[in-house]
Amino acid sequence: MPKVPALDPGTIESLAGTSYPAPFDKATQGRTKRRLTQALGLTRFGVNITEMAPGGGSALRHWHSHEDEFVYVLKGEVVLVTDDGEQTLRPGMCAGFPAGKPDGHCLQNRSDEIAVIIEVGSRDMDDACHYPDDDLLCKPGRYENAVFTKKDGTPLG
Repeated sequence: MPKVPALDPGTIESLAGTSYPAPFDKATQGRTKRRLTQALGLTRFGVNITEMAPGGGSALRHWHSHEDEFVYVLKGEVVLVTDDGEQTLRPGMCAGFPAGKPDGHCLQNRSDEIAVIIEVGSRDMDDACHYPDDDLLCKPGRYENAVFTKKDGTPLG
């Protein structure tokens, strides 16, 4: 058994759920994450191993103002949905999303098998997350500290 600063990702708790408020949370049903960098105390970037059940998704289609994102497919097949359309990613394939580029993206598992990806993102606390398909905006904050509003800044509900 490795000891810190090393770890076995299988020993990290697999978390279900999302910080999205209802009804937006339905987009990620069947998704779990193992927050590797959080377990190691790293704060400047995040790395997650994310599993998506058949029919599950990584997120709502979104883009970040200040955060770069990178995904790498480990297992299964996912459909990458962007402003330019859809494409299938298989194991060994990857995609990257530069901060500030308004190209909404998400991954969907439309297969009958579990899909597993690695997600890497910078953790810029000035980041705002934009959702082009939904009347939703996420102001700076991480996980339980995220503040969701309508696009015009008014409270949800």
